[in-house]
Amino acid sequence: MIVEVLAVGTELLLGQTVNTNASYLGEKLAELGVDAHYQTVVGDNHDRLVDAIHTAVGRADALIITGGLGPTQDDITRAAIGAATHRRMLFSEEAAARLRKFWKQMDRPFPESNLCQAEYPEGAVQLLNPRGTAPGLYLEHEDTQLFALPGVPAELRPMFDAHVIPRLRQEAGDDRVLVSRVLRTWGYGESMVAVLLDDLYHASTNPSMAFLASAGEVKIRLTAKAGSDTEALALIEPLEAEVRDRLGAAVFSVDDQTLEQILLDSLREKGWTIGTAESVTSGLVATRLSLTEGSSEVFRGSVVAYAGEVKQSLLGVLTQTVETYGVVSPETALAMAEGAARVLDVDVAVATTGVAGPDYLDYPPGTVSVAVRTPFGARTKLLRLPGDRERVRAYATTTALQLTRLGILGEWWED
Repeated sequence: MIVEVLAVGTELLLGQTVNTNASYLGEKLAELGVDAHYQTVVGDNHDRLVDAIHTAVGRADALIITGGLGPTQDDITRAAIGAATHRRMLFSEEAAARLRKFWKQMDRPFPESNLCQAEYPEGAVQLLNPRGTAPGLYLEHEDTQLFALPGVPAELRPMFDAHVIPRLRQEAGDDRVLVSRVLRTWGYGESMVAVLLDDLYHASTNPSMAFLASAGEVKIRLTAKAGSDTEALALIEPLEAEVRDRLGAAVFSVDDQTLEQILLDSLREKGWTIGTAESVTSGLVATRLSLTEGSSEVFRGSVVAYAGEVKQSLLGVLTQTVETYGVVSPETALAMAEGAARVLDVDVAVATTGVAGPDYLDYPPGTVSVAVRTPFGARTKLLRLPGDRERVRAYATTTALQLTRLGILGEWWED
């Protein structure tokens, strides 16, 4: 069964609103084991939306339209569905009564413009919206199921579960499920991972393999379709074992197990505490640690020492160190880590300093020094990271956490 998603809203095209519905629906459709070949975004233009609906109906077994069901002039989804399917628009007195009741319960005057939400194309079923005023729509047209849901995520999600999933399952007549296992790796670039797994990638169909690089990590997604979760995982198991054998210690976690959680769990097992001293990352390392559940047990705090004088006054970095080696040098990073361990009274301290760009400072933009100090000892690393300021800072944050993880385990990295 092929399902297509069509999001409506000029604000999505302009980037004013992030389309979180796209990722949610993609994940839910994958869990159902149906194929989603296209996700399209169309602005608030009647003719273009009608064309997009025509195109989707011609190539999909089901179409899920999100957004454009509100009461304002730019909410055109209902009318566009009617035009695309050549159906006249009708008016539901029952829906209108629900709208009036909703506003009465809020003790607010009813805007007559909201009555447009009671309109629907002939033959369509209005879907109850328990969290808002806009009812959804369900329509069967030319062997295609059409669903229209509100664009507000809090309204869309319960309606998708209640109204869309049962109909898709019934239509698909297929009890197969789609299960994915994501192996998270660090240490190899995306191109090297692709080379090491090239033959597996081309030979695998069920399960299939895909790569995703983000902020210094490379994720390998293994996906299988079978009659049950257990059967799908059994298909994935031998391929996962081969990937792990080839990549070795580069695989550091599975699925939703985050780097920060692994790091904090290791600290908790050892009874150690951690703190950070950050310049180039400006507290991003501390943020990722502190947002993790249970971090208060081991994370004590952070010193964001962006200015040179702060490094000296708060962390005790010697003027001689900065003048001799440079403010973004490994030596300065090490002095920052030692200072953080002392000031924050922690067992493990990680420090970052560097040049995110675009200006040159001691070293060229993209140069970052990381230092990690543990009861096992201390180690520094000089990095050359690609990209603009945002990317350099993101890569530096991930790398600092990864090097800290290795330091906690006593598996020091090679210089």
